[in-house]
Amino acid sequence: MRKNLLLKITILLIIIGFGLHNPAMAAGSPSEDIKKAEVSVDQAIDFASKGDLSEAEKAYDQFNKTWRQIEDGIKANSATAYRDIESNMGKVVYAFTLKKQDQVLQALQDLKAVNEKVASGGYPKEPGFQKEDITLDDFILLLQETKKEVSDQNQTGALASIKQASGSWLSVEGVVVAQSASVYSDTERDLVTIQAMLAANPPNYKEANQTIDNMVKYLTPLANKSEYTYWDAAMILIREGLEALLVVIALMSFVKKSGETKGKGWIWTGVLAGLGVSVILALVVKFVISSGAFGNNNALIAGWTGVFAAVMLLYMSYWLHSQSNIADWNRYIREKSQTALTTGKLVSLGVLAFLAVFREGTETVLFYIGMASQIKLQSLFIGFLIGAAILGILAYLMVFVGLKLPLRPFFMVSSVIVFYLCIKFTGMGIHSLQLAGFIPTTNAQSIPSIDFFALYPSWESTIPQVILVLGAVIIILSKKIKSKKLIAANNN
Repeated sequence: MRKNLLLKITILLIIIGFGLHNPAMAAGSPSEDIKKAEVSVDQAIDFASKGDLSEAEKAYDQFNKTWRQIEDGIKANSATAYRDIESNMGKVVYAFTLKKQDQVLQALQDLKAVNEKVASGGYPKEPGFQKEDITLDDFILLLQETKKEVSDQNQTGALASIKQASGSWLSVEGVVVAQSASVYSDTERDLVTIQAMLAANPPNYKEANQTIDNMVKYLTPLANKSEYTYWDAAMILIREGLEALLVVIALMSFVKKSGETKGKGWIWTGVLAGLGVSVILALVVKFVISSGAFGNNNALIAGWTGVFAAVMLLYMSYWLHSQSNIADWNRYIREKSQTALTTGKLVSLGVLAFLAVFREGTETVLFYIGMASQIKLQSLFIGFLIGAAILGILAYLMVFVGLKLPLRPFFMVSSVIVFYLCIKFTGMGIHSLQLAGFIPTTNAQSIPSIDFFALYPSWESTIPQVILVLGAVIIILSKKIKSKKLIAANNN
């Protein structure tokens, strides 16, 4: 029963990640794909000719959705065709913003003409930049190509180029994180920021240009390193595994404190399932589909997993805090007939362990695959063992210290740690969805970038984190006021 539940959750998460945005799932030849997609363009032209621009835009949006599913096939077949379609799509979007019938109709007809040329085989076969595993030098070259489009103030070309760089980030992120966690965080932040700058109306070409220059500046020194040591490999596991470890150890310590032995089995099942699915998913990326094609899907999976985990961490933090009163805890134990955890909470422990390990595990395995070609196999293996040993020592110390704490401090400390992880997973999850282009980004220079809290300079990721903090403060204050009133009433 337990394994079946976790298996269903695993399948659901993977379906969510792939189903929302997976170009690789499109079937058929480029000409067949574009013919099917063109039906929406014909509908948009029909509505536009009648003056119904609202319905025309809805029809075009359907073409845009279909295009995102088939664009990789077009790009692989003809880079010129891909650029022409993207360019004309940009003109259509601009025409709709002007809300002028004649310009909308002309832009749609131009797009239809390009689509028909593709369908009839009018473009030469010339694959574009489609390397399966690019180097950091190649990634920097993509940034420089984006800068050229920005300098020419070509919004459509610049957006297409930066999205291509985002999709290719998966191939090089392991090389970056092995050398500098801060540069890794800065790169992911700036990729989202640049897309927001270029998608704005009007585009902020000046800031985008400066941000790209800054990215090239801090990435170039890392590209010069040709080989990595066992310590580089160890640090990847330590950095990425620590957050998942904090979640698992908090759950393990709580289960031991409560005396509920069944909880351990659920947690271990979640941990092993998370590790297994992480490895399988990474192997699929390496040997079945290209890193570039999987780039946005990886961000979607990481984003949704982070958001789901944050919701469960929020509930767990609140529950732990509510049990910090010894009288409340003893009453809870009595109500459950000496069983500290209900069946529902046992299941939630396993699911939460799975989500934490799956999110961090997938990133870790993909990082290792990314740097595998630039490190000796022996060094990679030794580094992994060293990282695992250090995490094991930290886990033992955390459990030992946690069990030594009295009941009230234990629940208070655990609730704070879990709430911190909730805030961080919220920021990381939303930021990953922004990286995938699923959530828009509104840049805010007044918001600092703080890696420790996964705080990024965008309102979409910051506002939910602020709401969480304010909510926690309100709950704590309300409980204190209630407690004081209760004490005063008892004294009277």
